[in-house]
Amino acid sequence: MGISLQDQLLKAGLVDKKKASQVRKEKQKKARQRVKKGEARPEDEVKRAAREARKAQAERDRQLNLQRKAEAEQRALKAQIRQLIEMNQVPLEGGDIDYSFSDAGKVKKILVSEDIQSRLSRGKLAIARIEERYAVVPIGVADKIQQRDQETIVLRNDVNEVMEEDDPYAEFQVPDDLMW
Repeated sequence: MGISLQDQLLKAGLVDKKKASQVRKEKQKKARQRVKKGEARPEDEVKRAAREARKAQAERDRQLNLQRKAEAEQRALKAQIRQLIEMNQVPLEGGDIDYSFSDAGKVKKILVSEDIQSRLSRGKLAIARIEERYAVVPIGVADKIQQRDQETIVLRNDVNEVMEEDDPYAEFQVPDDLMW
């Protein structure tokens, strides 16, 4: 460790011992007064700034981790929905009837068989959107998908629709498979 400036001045004979101790006492006295007044020392300010920077960085890291976790959960949820649809979709081969439904305000059509058409209209099957295509799934699977994401199920006919009491056309039955 090097010799302090005060010791070097003493050794050189430029300052006497009495003057050096007086300067040291004054310096200590000023430091105590600053602490009593609440003035921060320069090193305290540096430590405080470093501590605040660490807190801010920790908060940013926490927010980023929460965002990444939410994105991972969203991807996992979409993968679950895709797997439910792909494993349980009803095959549509041999369909010769256009079944129309609306998706996002646009009328869409899929080719279905007569059996699938009647099951769709009775509420036994539902239509789900998987990426850019549509799949027909059983109503139980549609319930599971709706629990995870409301937007995926495009068409779901409820069998127990409540009829209004003052409906003048309540006694006339309209077939669900009415073709336009």
